[in-house]
Amino acid sequence: MAYDPIDPIHQFQIFRIVPIKIGSWDFSFTNSALFMVLTVAVTAGFLYYTTRGRGLVPSRGQSITELSYEFTANMLRDAAGTAGMKFFPFVFSIFMFVLVANLFGMMPYFFTVTSHLIVTFALAMLVISVVVVYGLMKHGLHFFHLFVPPGVPAALLPLVVLIEVVSFLSRPVSLSVRLFANMLAGHITLKVFAGFIVSLSALGTLGILGSILPLAMVVALTALEFLVAALQAYVFAVLTCMYLNDAIHPGH
Repeated sequence: MAYDPIDPIHQFQIFRIVPIKIGSWDFSFTNSALFMVLTVAVTAGFLYYTTRGRGLVPSRGQSITELSYEFTANMLRDAAGTAGMKFFPFVFSIFMFVLVANLFGMMPYFFTVTSHLIVTFALAMLVISVVVVYGLMKHGLHFFHLFVPPGVPAALLPLVVLIEVVSFLSRPVSLSVRLFANMLAGHITLKVFAGFIVSLSALGTLGILGSILPLAMVVALTALEFLVAALQAYVFAVLTCMYLNDAIHPGH
């Protein structure tokens, strides 16, 4: 199939960079894997480079790192209390990965790994797995009190427990779909309006004048998408903190 520069879906296609097949299993290194590696490398490199000096008067890079650190720490402390600070490295890693991956997706010719449901679902399942494993290790069977809200009449208890279980099981779905859908929809909208500019510009002077409106929309949507990229990283991290609080305090 020939490449269509106006096709809004083409930007999400995954292709193999290094084909690797072992039997019937495909372990190929793809563009998605490449940008996940780049996300981790750039994030780790930036954090290391900006904090290696640890000056009393911080540089701009050190200030950004310290603000990110304090922001995540306050978010975790507010949601899970001081007991939740043991999960700070985990939450901080999740937050920075999603944030940088989202911002990478805003760069021309870059790939948005968080626009693929399998990636966001894997992150969500990692969060829920940590919640369940830690909750069972720390509290044993008392962890299941999470599904039994206090003060519920005995007659309603089976229904309430069922609702709580379904709600808990839907967490990885809602957590992953929220991030995936926002990144996918925003990038498609940007590409559609950019396609209008290209199509109208090919119609001559009148078309060029008509392309001013979609151009303005692209500029506005680009600014909005940068905001959404940061906001979705925050939402993913704050929900992670709230779910971890359930593992730390299952009876509350």
